[in-house]
Amino acid sequence: MAEEHHPNSTNDDAASGGAGHEVAVGAASKTRPTHTADAYAPPYAYEYEEDEIDLLDLVLVLAKHKRLILLLTLGVAFVTGVISLIMTPIYRAETRLVPPLSKAGISASIVNIPDFARGAMGMAPTPSNMMVGIINSRTIMDTLIDKFDLLSYYEVEKRQEARDTLSNALSAQVDSKTGLITVSVEDKDPKLAATIANAAVEELQRLMQDLAITVAAQQRLFLEGQLKEIQLSLIQAEEDLKRYQEETGILSAPAQASSLMSAIANLQAEIRSREIRLTALRSFATTQNPEIQRLQAELEGLRSQLKKLETQAENSKENLSAISLKELPQASIEYLRKLRDVSFYETLNRMILNQYEQAKMAEAQEAMVVQVVDPAVPPELKYKPKRRLMVAIAGVLGLFLSIFLAFFLEFLHNASNDPERAAKMAQLKSYLRFRKSSAKPT
Repeated sequence: MAEEHHPNSTNDDAASGGAGHEVAVGAASKTRPTHTADAYAPPYAYEYEEDEIDLLDLVLVLAKHKRLILLLTLGVAFVTGVISLIMTPIYRAETRLVPPLSKAGISASIVNIPDFARGAMGMAPTPSNMMVGIINSRTIMDTLIDKFDLLSYYEVEKRQEARDTLSNALSAQVDSKTGLITVSVEDKDPKLAATIANAAVEELQRLMQDLAITVAAQQRLFLEGQLKEIQLSLIQAEEDLKRYQEETGILSAPAQASSLMSAIANLQAEIRSREIRLTALRSFATTQNPEIQRLQAELEGLRSQLKKLETQAENSKENLSAISLKELPQASIEYLRKLRDVSFYETLNRMILNQYEQAKMAEAQEAMVVQVVDPAVPPELKYKPKRRLMVAIAGVLGLFLSIFLAFFLEFLHNASNDPERAAKMAQLKSYLRFRKSSAKPT
């Protein structure tokens, strides 16, 4: 019995040993990946192979889809070339202008300031920028629309639509190197483009003659208004003096008192004249301008002198050559005051008239005359479409698009062969559907 039991036990032990071995091997195989989680365990080589990008694989994808890449690139370029042949050719007519030399009016200290520095000093805008702005103004746009009946030509009903179309076709730019102004018009008709460009320049010349846009012109207009007011005040002062002489019978006053009042009137006129000039300068210059600072210093000195003379006229007892106004009758004092007013306005009128004449001369020298260097002529060659450039750009875009499409198709192919990715793709398609499935669960 023992001998018979021994083989069976041996077999059982072998079986149990074999099963135990398989369980151990299975457990070892199951527990083996967990061993890689150890931070100190070396990683497996295949873990890096899945994430690496092999240049050879990329080249293989491109070689596999070479026919698609070539046909798509050539097809996009060919279609673009056909479209460029169908497009209406546009011609560009240009005319170049010389901007007027900018001077800052009658002030000698700011005559030769360049255009780019005048804007930084807070002075008037440069003539070039003003001319560009005038060309793009609504006034010139409407004039050109009416002159060439652009509402019918552009086949629009509203004037604003014609303005927008003309604004896209008409442009004016200043060359930063040469300073020349280029006025260009783009249109399908080369003759009309040149005609509109020349007409825009003519309207610019006409409009600039009507507008006071130079600094000298602004000063001249300001002085002209001041001169009218001064002349009216002078006439009124002379009438008041004449009326007072008729009422009182006083025809003259002491010579010394008259001389003192005349000196006061002259100082007052000097002060007023400089104040007017200072106001005119402040219209285009800042407080840091040397001319403004000089005038302010002169005004302080003249006001100090005037204060001394007025004090001397009222209370002077020390200077024997001067007669105090307190010693004169009231009628004579009033007469002197009216005489002073007349003298003041006469002196001020003379000074402002002199400034006004200088401003007129400066305006004539600074007149913003538009000088045309190159009048617009009908262009012989079209400006756009630029077929070669369009085909080249389309070819490059088609190449990139075809390469992207090749890699995308390769991705779809690989995803369809991978069960896990295929399931994800099917799930993505179901999410992208807008309509829910009508099938009811069983």
